[in-house]
Formats: sequence, structure tokens, C-alpha cells
Amino acid sequence: MVVYEVTVKVYLMKDIHIDRAQQYISELIDKGLSKIPELLEMHKRNSYKNYCWNLLYPTEKDKIYKKDNIYSLQIRTTDEALAEFFCNKFFNEYTESIKVLTGDIKIFPKKFISKLYTITPAIVKSEKGYWRDTMSFGNYERRLKENLIKKYNCLNKVKIDENFQLYSAIEFKNKLPIKISYKNISLLGDKFNIYISDNEQAQSLAYMCLGTGILEMNARGFGFVNNK
Repeated sequence: MVVYEVTVKVYLMKDIHIDRAQQYISELIDKGLSKIPELLEMHKRNSYKNYCWNLLYPTEKDKIYKKDNIYSLQIRTTDEALAEFFCNKFFNEYTESIKVLTGDIKIFPKKFISKLYTITPAIVKSEKGYWRDTMSFGNYERRLKENLIKKYNCLNKVKIDENFQLYSAIEFKNKLPIKISYKNISLLGDKFNIYISDNEQAQSLAYMCLGTGILEMNARGFGFVNNK
């Protein structure tokens, strides 16, 4: 299993508030994928997408990305075909808001991971609303671990033994839910540090997580993580 990281340079054709950035970036990626039949089929399929992305960089102090400026977008994936697309076939794609300029690819190094920390808020989808109002912390932990195991099983076409310690602690960085606007609704998420256990299975899932994201809606820019 390999995690690829593609750094995409983009040019903004209008100001974008950071609260709307995920929606605009999603529209750009969707438009690009729709032009490659096999990638469009993958994107429409009800399965894990195996890619994730960060918000534009550098950030702006007033939280508004500026028209006529160039920013970097990090896209990570465990899918070689997707990585090749974002690096070599995504350039010159555009919407009314963003135009892709270039892509540069590298393999994310595999090394011991002591901690993962979220860069974009992690989301748990529920018809009942924000998770803290509807489930216990124990159920949240179970859902997080099960989500990663299902991604790993699907990606590697295996069924691993689930009896292992994934992490020693989760440290939430927000006291109140983080509100994100997306397609005329507000999603509520969290940022946290997760301290990864020192065993082979936990380390493999943590490395995978760098390319797939943590928890849900990763192809929409949620649950992007970095490591220490």
C-alpha cells in the first residue's frame, strides 16, 4: 500500500471565503473526474473513494482566499490511477471560481506514526444530528475504528482481525462543534489528535489514513490528517 500526495497549484477567479472553500473545491474535482469514464464510475459508486484533500494554502488572516492569487491544494490517495490523474490530467480544469495550473506528485514516506492530527474537521454523518447529542463517546470510538478497518479491508481485499488496539488516546481540540457550510446546509465536525498504538496493524491503518482521510466525507475535504 502506497500513499501518493499530489500538490496542485490553482488560480482563483474570484474571492472565496474559507467557509465555502470545500464546496468550490469539490465542484472542481467532480468536474475533472467526470471527464474520465472509469473515474466517473468510481466516483458514483457507493464505496470508499480512497482520496482526501486539504484546504487551500497559504491561508488568509481574514479567511478569504483572494481573486487572482495562486494557492496550493494537497490531494492524497492510495489509488495510483487517481494520483496519476490529479498530477497529469487535471491541469487546465476550471470552474467559474478556480482554475488548475499544475500538479506535482510524490510518495508519502512510510514511517512510524505516533500521532495523527486533523487538518480539516472530521465528520460523522447522522440523521439525528451532531454525534455528541446522539451517541456516547464509546460509540464514536467504535465508529471511528470500524470505519478505518472497513476502508483497509476494501482497499486490500482482506478481512483483518479486529482485535487490536488502534490508539491510546483521542484529544479533542474543540469544545463546541466546528460548523462548516456545504451545499446550503451546515455540517458539524471536530478536530482532534489521535495517538496511534505501536503495533503493526495500527501503524498500517494510520498510514492508510493519510491517503484516505479519517471518518466520513473524505472526498468532500473532511477528515484530512497529518502525522507526527
